[in-house]
Amino acid sequence: MGKKEKILITDDEKSIRNALREILEFENYTILEAENGEQALNVIKSDDVDLVMLDIKMRGMDGIEVLEKIKESKPELPVIMISGHGNIKIAVEATKIGAYDFLEKPPDLNRLLVSIRNGLKSSELIKENKQIRKELHGNTDIIGNSPAISSIKKLIEKVAMSSSRVLITGENGTGKELVARSIHNNSNRFSKKFVDVNCAAIPSELLESELFGHEKGAFTGASSQRIGKFEQADGGTLFLDEIGDMSADSQAKVLRVLQENQIVRIGGNEQINVDVRVLAATNKDLHKEIDEGNFREDLFHRLNVIPIHLPPLRERRDDIALLAEWFLSRLGEREIIFSGKVFSADAIDELKKQDWPGNIRELQNAVERLALLSPEDKITAKDVRKFIQQKKKPSDLLNRLIDETDSFHEYKEEAERLFLLKKLEKYDWNVSATADAINIQRSHIYNKMKKYDIER
Repeated sequence: MGKKEKILITDDEKSIRNALREILEFENYTILEAENGEQALNVIKSDDVDLVMLDIKMRGMDGIEVLEKIKESKPELPVIMISGHGNIKIAVEATKIGAYDFLEKPPDLNRLLVSIRNGLKSSELIKENKQIRKELHGNTDIIGNSPAISSIKKLIEKVAMSSSRVLITGENGTGKELVARSIHNNSNRFSKKFVDVNCAAIPSELLESELFGHEKGAFTGASSQRIGKFEQADGGTLFLDEIGDMSADSQAKVLRVLQENQIVRIGGNEQINVDVRVLAATNKDLHKEIDEGNFREDLFHRLNVIPIHLPPLRERRDDIALLAEWFLSRLGEREIIFSGKVFSADAIDELKKQDWPGNIRELQNAVERLALLSPEDKITAKDVRKFIQQKKKPSDLLNRLIDETDSFHEYKEEAERLFLLKKLEKYDWNVSATADAINIQRSHIYNKMKKYDIER
C-alpha cells in the first residue's frame, strides 16, 4: 500500500472539523486537526502534512494570515481555503497569496474531493519538478553544519520566496554561485530560467550586448538580432557574477534597468518590460571600490538589499570533513574508478590542517586528485601530504609529477596552471597585459584562473 496522505483541517468549529474528518477518513486520508491558526502552524512545523484545509474566519489569526505564513515556510504545500462567507475579494486575495482553491461552506462533496485530489497531484508535480531541475542543473545543497553556514541556510530559506535582490560576497571558490542557485531553486521562480553572467569573463565592449541584446545591424558584426540575458531570464533569476568587475558604463545601464524594469536592445528604440530577480556576487570589497571611484554607490544600494557573506574555508574547518566526504561520494557515483574510495581519519585531520586559499573549489579538486592518485582504496594522511602539500612547491612540482604519475592529462593541466601563474606574476597580475603577451583572449585567462583556482 502507498503512503496515506495527511490532511490538516483547520477550523474553529468542532462540528465542521468532525464532518470533514468523517468524509476524508472514508476516502482513506490521514486527518490532523487544528482549531486555530497558531495550532495549525505548529502542526505543519512538526508533522509531514500533505495538504491544508483552512477556514478564513477564525478567532485569533485569520486564515489569510495563516496562509501567508504557510507560503513563507512551505511554498509547495497546497492550501484549500474554506469560508462561510462567499467573498470574491477575499478569494482573489487568497489566490494571489498562493491558495490552491477556495470553497464555500458547506462544500459540495464532489467538488471538495476533486479539489483535494488535484491539490495533492499539484504538490507532487512541484516536488518532481524540483528534483528534475536538481538533476539537470546539479545539486544545490549547501554542505556544512558550522554556525556560519547554518545561519546562511536559514537566511536563504527566509529570502528565497521574496523578490528582494541579494548581494553575495566572499573569496573565490567559496560557493557564491551555489548560494544563488539555491535561492532560485527554493523560490517561486524555480520553474523559470536561472541565467548566469560572469561579468569578469566578458570583455567590457561586449558585456552590454550580452546583458541587453542587440538588433541586427546595431554594430559591425551584428548580423542578426540577439536576445540578451535580461530577456532570457524574464520571469526567472539573473545572476550577475563578479559584479565588481563591471565597467562604469555598464553599471549605469544596469542601474537603470533595476529602477525601471525595462531594457532597450543596442541599436533599438523599443522599451521591453522584464520581470527579473537579480542576484549579484563579488569577491571584491565594494565599499573600498566605491571609495576609489570604481563602483557606483547607488548601484551598490540597489543590489545590497539582502547581503550574504560566505566565509572562507579556513574559517569553517569543521565543515572540511563533511565536504571532503561528500565530494568523494559524488565521484564514486559518477565513475566506477572512484567507487570504494574512503578517507582514513588521519587523512581528514590532514585536510583540516590545510589553509585552502582556493576554498571549496580547491578542496573539490584536491579530493579528485587524491581519489585518482592514491594507490589504495583508503586515502591516508601520507597521500594527502604527497599529493596535496606538494602543490605548494611549484618549482619542482613538474619533475615530481613526471616521476609520480603516468597521467598525461594531470601533467598537462598542472603545467598549464604553472605557466599561467608565472606569466601573471611577471606582468604584475595585469590580465590584459598577460593576455597580449601570451597571445590569448582576456576572457580565456579569466576562465583558466577560475578552473585552476588561481588568485593573486
